Amino acid sequence: MSDTGAAKGGLTNIGEEAKPPFAVLPDPSSLFLKRSQRFAELAPGHDLEPYLAFLAHLTKAQHDIQSGLHEATLAPASEMAQALDHGMPPLRLETVSGRAGWETLQALLKALAAVEMPAQARAAAEALASVSPDMLGALAAEALGPVASSLDAAQRTLLIAALQVEASRLAAKLDAEALKPIADGVCPTCGQPAAASAVVGWRNAHNARFCVCSLCSTHWNVVRVKCVLCGETGGITYHTVEGQSDAVKAETCAKCQHYLKIAYQVDHPGLEELADDVATLALDLLMREEGWTRGGRNLFLLGY
Repeated sequence: MSDTGAAKGGLTNIGEEAKPPFAVLPDPSSLFLKRSQRFAELAPGHDLEPYLAFLAHLTKAQHDIQSGLHEATLAPASEMAQALDHGMPPLRLETVSGRAGWETLQALLKALAAVEMPAQARAAAEALASVSPDMLGALAAEALGPVASSLDAAQRTLLIAALQVEASRLAAKLDAEALKPIADGVCPTCGQPAAASAVVGWRNAHNARFCVCSLCSTHWNVVRVKCVLCGETGGITYHTVEGQSDAVKAETCAKCQHYLKIAYQVDHPGLEELADDVATLALDLLMREEGWTRGGRNLFLLGY
């Protein structure tokens, strides 16, 4: 069943801090380790335990490989400034999936060689090992697109995991204050869709809502009780699975008929948006049964 109506998690004191930052860039040195620890915490006894445990290993590998990677190099400053001037994100997929991105993919696949994986994932890793640097750009665009005809779900997941590492390392080098809104539900750093949102308990942003990018993990501020996906402020309701925690809810919009999950980190600091999004797949199934369409995209929930 769903629980509709105003969110329970701290609607009072909305915007307690008058001016939270618009964008908060990722810290790749801790990002994937925290995500891995959350997946590992969620896995035992969960209906998705095997998958959550695999994602704990995958995200740990994302963390571990960084010490041996090249220095992340952004596109020329003039090129990024021009993109911002034209309402486009400064970090292009071509930069993420260039030669450096290919090296990151190879490092990740090497690290995963020692990880116990399902047979499909092992086959996917072996197939990706033969990808040439010249092929990566086209495959990256395909993996992040709505349809991936030549890549199965396991291949897409592993390829995207490498792109997440490279994208976050590049994003961390940007000037957060230079970033501007691009479009509803779109990351101002790389242009990819939001994975989920969170009401945070950060200093200088207490009770503010931030979306998190599905690729580079940039966070950007969005007004609460507003559809992240279309900007509508009316007809917003919140849904949970009866009998389960309301730490993560589905925020629905009557206008666009989509939903995006919202995690109440301000009350539950241990939540990690992407990990808890995967772990609340039962909520997605409920929303689908009730006729809602998932908005945004979690790259670890391809196909849902």
